[in-house]
Amino acid sequence: MLELVAQLFPDEFAELDSYCRRSASYVDDRIGRFEREVQFYLAYLDYIAPIRARGQSFCYPQVSTEFRELRLVGGYDLPLAAKLAREGASVVGNDAQLTGDERALVVSGPNQGGKTTFARMIGQIHYLAELGLAVPARSAEVFLPDRIFCHFEQEERLSTLRSRLENDLERMHDILAEATSSSLVILNETFSSTTLSDATFLGKAILQRLLERGLFCVYVTFIDELASLSGATVSMVAMVDPVDPARRTYSILRRPADGLAYAAAISHKYGLDYEQLKHRIGS
Repeated sequence: MLELVAQLFPDEFAELDSYCRRSASYVDDRIGRFEREVQFYLAYLDYIAPIRARGQSFCYPQVSTEFRELRLVGGYDLPLAAKLAREGASVVGNDAQLTGDERALVVSGPNQGGKTTFARMIGQIHYLAELGLAVPARSAEVFLPDRIFCHFEQEERLSTLRSRLENDLERMHDILAEATSSSLVILNETFSSTTLSDATFLGKAILQRLLERGLFCVYVTFIDELASLSGATVSMVAMVDPVDPARRTYSILRRPADGLAYAAAISHKYGLDYEQLKHRIGS
């Protein structure tokens, strides 16, 4: 019947045929976006499947744009968990909490103790929560920031003709210029290239500016004084094995900064303390 109707109205059906040819590749924007998002979501599920198989927890977080608190239980760094899963191992989970007027987690402790990994974990969980994905934690309640700013240490580049300190200051200036009271700022060993006194002065000034803005902040630092800068700061410390201080546990606990780097324990473990070196040189 349609073929007979087409013969009665050849011009109209010819125009319809032309329209179909012109629009053969057309996809509605909403359908196209849905397709891309579903592909991303399925790829994410494939990525975390080996991690789940190792018994690591994932959860869909409780999120809010107004209730400004953070509660994480058993959170961990996703790429590290993926790497360890391939090696047949599991990652150490950590808790974090900011309630009431608390705004900054100041993380201190010995090197190689998991501080940077902890900071990455906080940023990842907030970012994944904004995407509507399951996050690497047993449970999570997060505030959704308008933007996430990160400042991790960069090597000096001869092409820029800037020192590491100058680069740190310029990057921090850009963050302060753009961050709002609803932002999340993650700082890792900022100003570590300068002297302790200068790093302390700059660190206090920057952290105070961030706290005055009322935003959320994670500050990994070797400067213990920052952990007690105000009532809005929460001290987190990377722990070591009490029996063997040279061994890191990768647990980050909420406790006052102790100022211990455990360098003596490490040097003794590897035969590099003063008495051992003196004996080896003498013999």
